[in-house]
Amino acid sequence: MTRKAIGDTIYVLTGPTAAGKTELALRWAEVRNAEIVSCDSLLFYRGMDIGTAKPSAGERARVPHHLIDVVEVTDPMDVTRYVAGAKAVIADIVARGRAVLVTGGSGFYLKAFFSPVADGVDVPGEVRRRVEKLSLAEALAELRQCNPNGIENVDTNNPRRVARALERCLASGRTLRELAGDFARQPAPFADRRVVLTRLERPAAELNTRIEARVAGMLRAGLVDEVRGLRAAGLEKNPSAARAIGYREVLARLDGKLDDTGLAAEIVKNTRALVKKQRTWFRTQLPAHHVTEASGAEVDRLFGG
Repeated sequence: MTRKAIGDTIYVLTGPTAAGKTELALRWAEVRNAEIVSCDSLLFYRGMDIGTAKPSAGERARVPHHLIDVVEVTDPMDVTRYVAGAKAVIADIVARGRAVLVTGGSGFYLKAFFSPVADGVDVPGEVRRRVEKLSLAEALAELRQCNPNGIENVDTNNPRRVARALERCLASGRTLRELAGDFARQPAPFADRRVVLTRLERPAAELNTRIEARVAGMLRAGLVDEVRGLRAAGLEKNPSAARAIGYREVLARLDGKLDDTGLAAEIVKNTRALVKKQRTWFRTQLPAHHVTEASGAEVDRLFGG
């Protein structure tokens, strides 16, 4: 691999939860002198270790990892912060002459490597606070005033979507249609680099078995105690983290809404539902890419080479 190829290319390995991305990523990175950049929306958070199947200290010793354990569990991440962090670490990796391997299955963050994902509108705190005080009906009425030609495809029954749309209009002084046009003209955040994508897959029955084993292993490793500690640290101040599969079910268990027998089954059921959504998203939202069966994947041919 030449220095030019290293600098020009970002390799991305994705696939559904429990497909086996971690070990294949480690093996490929070891062979290719690469460092791994996480694209998992939960690995950012310190303390969310067991329920996220976070790479262990030993695995991180094998290959340097980035964008893991970068914020407290009470500090929500968003795609704008992720892109800024990824750009910085990728530039550093390349400057040191090493290859870049992005791995993870979080769709919205993954999409940042192929297309624009945020319009860059900076919403001042005073605008956000004013909108927060409005009822859904009031916010919707004001949003329509800002958009006399229509409010595009905003879900009018979703208070959060209406509020975010209104904030962006007020902060920018532009209509939703104008903002959509600005967004469509933006380059992708990593348009200056070649991005090569591979998706791992497994047969459904095999993946279901792996999910069951993974959940059982997490519970044996102390997932309930992990969530108990995170709750004390303020986990529920961050709804995105608190609603994550594995964490929301244990919170229900701690609140007496699930018993020990039902806990594993509920996590397995919800993980399977997530995998179904992931597979649909990968097929419909990602650009053309290489797909390989994880069970027989060869490291040297992982990216079709």
